[in-house]
Amino acid sequence: MHIAIILPRWVGDVVMATPMIQAVRQHFGHNAKITAVVKPLFQDLLAGTEWFDHFIAYDRHSKNHEFGFQRAAAKMSVDRPDIALLVPNSLSSAALVWWGGCKKRVGYARHGRRLLLTDPLFPVRSGGRVVPMSTAEHSMDLAEKIGVPRQPLELKLATLPKDESMLDSLMDSFFDGWPGRQACPLFVFNDNSAFGPAKSWGTKKFVSLARELLEAHPDGRIIAHCGPGDRDDARVIESSLRDSRVRSLADVKQLPFGLSKALLRRASVVISTDSGPRHIAAAFQTPTVVIHGPMDPRLGRSDQENLVEIRKELPCSPCGQRTCPLEHHDCMVGISVHDVARATCDLLDRVSRKGVAHPSNLENLE
Repeated sequence: MHIAIILPRWVGDVVMATPMIQAVRQHFGHNAKITAVVKPLFQDLLAGTEWFDHFIAYDRHSKNHEFGFQRAAAKMSVDRPDIALLVPNSLSSAALVWWGGCKKRVGYARHGRRLLLTDPLFPVRSGGRVVPMSTAEHSMDLAEKIGVPRQPLELKLATLPKDESMLDSLMDSFFDGWPGRQACPLFVFNDNSAFGPAKSWGTKKFVSLARELLEAHPDGRIIAHCGPGDRDDARVIESSLRDSRVRSLADVKQLPFGLSKALLRRASVVISTDSGPRHIAAAFQTPTVVIHGPMDPRLGRSDQENLVEIRKELPCSPCGQRTCPLEHHDCMVGISVHDVARATCDLLDRVSRKGVAHPSNLENLE
């Protein structure tokens, strides 16, 4: 049995597919060959999980033809998969597995690709619209379609020893005599806006949040997380505060996923906008406060404990747009620093109490 899993192009969606990947591996065991078709960068994200026997690098947006459609389809056709599970809902992903000779093609019948699927699933509709569901939910639907028992939607990733060692060195350079989060809380900020500026809470808000958290926890430390495209914003947070307790990844030369995974795993609390790093944190069961804006919270749901989601209830939200179509950005601007600081401190206090379970909750701000 050879199963190909076509993974999404966004970090968070890849992480949200991990419950399905685990369920497929557990059901078919190691007698099955499982191939991941994924952006080359995401092999580092999945490193250490050992779910896949083979990777096919695919990124139709890449300028490198080595990762393009034709090359990926050709590699797939060498050992034609018996089953292809299509996590993305795109027409191109369905065309890829058809062109690659996959015998059984399982995916949601959306975006005009119905005829390319042998085993289509149909989205639930209400009032003529598709009911939003998270990648974790709909990817598990795909697995269930091929006989895999449904499993809890618990995200999972792993770090490698080299990742942890890299973070150890970084923490030593950032904070002289760093005693670890058991001795003092480590807050990790993330304002990633790769999807678009509508998701960003803004550096000024994060700077004010840092001041409130450090006032409440003088022994705390803060690291502003960033990807290669967010270095400038992370640098602004650090330079605006000029506090030895606050650092950023802005000037770290290499920013591999392994470093991000290790940092988000070790955080006491991650405070993040609705972007990939919040799901990486969930995969390590790290307490997380998510600041929601234009996106429907249902799209990012998984079975995560110790999660607080904050959003402002507005007639225009969620709109799902990359930039605010009304140009006021109220869904993010209206979320106060004090509310986020309070939620962070309350969450830190709750998880510090042994044996207390803390289910997810959503705070709506009127």
